[in-house]
Amino acid sequence: MTLLIKATVERWPVNGHFTIARGAKTFVDLLMVAVSDGTHIGQGEGTAIYYLGETAEKCLRQVEGIADALAAHPVPMARALLQTQLPPGAARNALDCALWDLETKQTGQPLWVLIGMKSPPTPLETAFTISLGTPDAMHADARAAAEGGYGILKLKLNGDADRDRVAAVRAGAPKARIIVDANESWRAMDIVAEAEVLKTLGVAMIEQPLPAGQDAALANLSSPLPIFADESCHVAADVPRLAGLYQGVNIKLDKAGGLTEVLALSKAAENAKMDIMVGCMLSTSLAIQAAFLVAQSASWVDLDGPALLQKDRPGGFVFADGRLSPT
Repeated sequence: MTLLIKATVERWPVNGHFTIARGAKTFVDLLMVAVSDGTHIGQGEGTAIYYLGETAEKCLRQVEGIADALAAHPVPMARALLQTQLPPGAARNALDCALWDLETKQTGQPLWVLIGMKSPPTPLETAFTISLGTPDAMHADARAAAEGGYGILKLKLNGDADRDRVAAVRAGAPKARIIVDANESWRAMDIVAEAEVLKTLGVAMIEQPLPAGQDAALANLSSPLPIFADESCHVAADVPRLAGLYQGVNIKLDKAGGLTEVLALSKAAENAKMDIMVGCMLSTSLAIQAAFLVAQSASWVDLDGPALLQKDRPGGFVFADGRLSPT
């Protein structure tokens, strides 16, 4: 059996804009990978980790460069080889997920069975992202999200007038649970003092306040809110140095390089007694199929990527009343 691997880049428009501390996006370029055994086709999708210098085009070249090396192997062996031949990132993720998808079709077993889950997945409540903007703009976006049924809002902050932004969101969505994502922007801030104020506004968790690599500054910090690592945590090997500094980790397939590594990362976090958040990049529903399974046991779910696009792939997840459900 010879595997045929094809990869393309697709451009998907964002619904309005997506703005964080590092910039704004009006579209996202997605890496689409298809792996065929001649009878069945497995599909995977990846979004470049742009803060690490990835682009969709670079990821496409990575897939093309390894396709021949994987082609002669059966799926489980190809997947194992992939872990050693490509670094963590969107290219390995798209390929890894495509190989898992192909195996589900070859075996007739759903993915949740293949990865050892004891029961099928159920609908999950997901956070909805409020892009960085003026307090008035974020107030309006929060109100619209709450009216749309979302009970968990994830706010993008940048270290400048963040308290005003959070207060505006709280006014726009009085009943929502709020988590905040600083995207490494709180470099010169007193994190404890900021967390104390945000807690009074009903914030429940802070994500990645400091730049990756500056994690040691969190040692012995008595934050009144749990702090989760995002940019600082990519793979299972990152967990030992983060345990004791962060209370949880944000797991994303694109960062980890696919479901294979995410399963190991999830187990490592569990062993370290760290909470888990399962997140995603801007993406279609194809990219969060595997993440949805991992998120079944997560403390926080942030899988709104498809809901932030103008449209999704046919047959994607249903977003209704703040929950996502498979079709």
